[in-house]
Amino acid sequence: MTCILGFISQKGGVGKSTLSRAVASEISKNKLSVKLSDLDVQQATTTNWHRRRLIADIKSNISIECHKTVSQSLNSLHDHDVLIIDGPARASRGTLDIAQNANLVIQPTGASLDDLEPAVLTFHELIKAGIPKDKLVFALMRVGTQAEEADCRSYIEKSGFCTLSGCVFEKPAYRLAQNKGLSITETKYVSLNKSAEILIQSIIDKI
Repeated sequence: MTCILGFISQKGGVGKSTLSRAVASEISKNKLSVKLSDLDVQQATTTNWHRRRLIADIKSNISIECHKTVSQSLNSLHDHDVLIIDGPARASRGTLDIAQNANLVIQPTGASLDDLEPAVLTFHELIKAGIPKDKLVFALMRVGTQAEEADCRSYIEKSGFCTLSGCVFEKPAYRLAQNKGLSITETKYVSLNKSAEILIQSIIDKI
């Protein structure tokens, strides 16, 4: 049976595509076949990243396609072990479709209230629509300091939701790696790779 991971967000720029690509990359290293579906047909951020990856001749067991709907993503599965759905950078009917079909729904969020408030609201709306709460988790992305990380965790905990272990700090090296078709666990800095791997492993542990 294929495991389905859904990455959603209420707004752009919180690291959703960054995280979904890194998870796909790490899972593929465990000899599992991964399909990564990019549902943002306008920006196609993940699809473009994959093109850079192919140009750089980076070997991986990831198949990436751009789809308009969750149904198209599901129909493209074939024999893949894992399907990762990288949702559009906004909440929509498609967000609920992702949540209904995914085994785990990950919502990355930044550290500001501008990110946290709409993110928490999105999860509350999914629960009202019938999505089990234990299927919804937050991932902390683009965090400035450890103190800021602690504040984010406290805010999310008080809102009644779970936050994954680890976080991704705001570092230029992560952006530079992705510009080359690499993921945030494939930078030239071992410490940054290990930091990102903690968060990604916590996602893998959930499934």
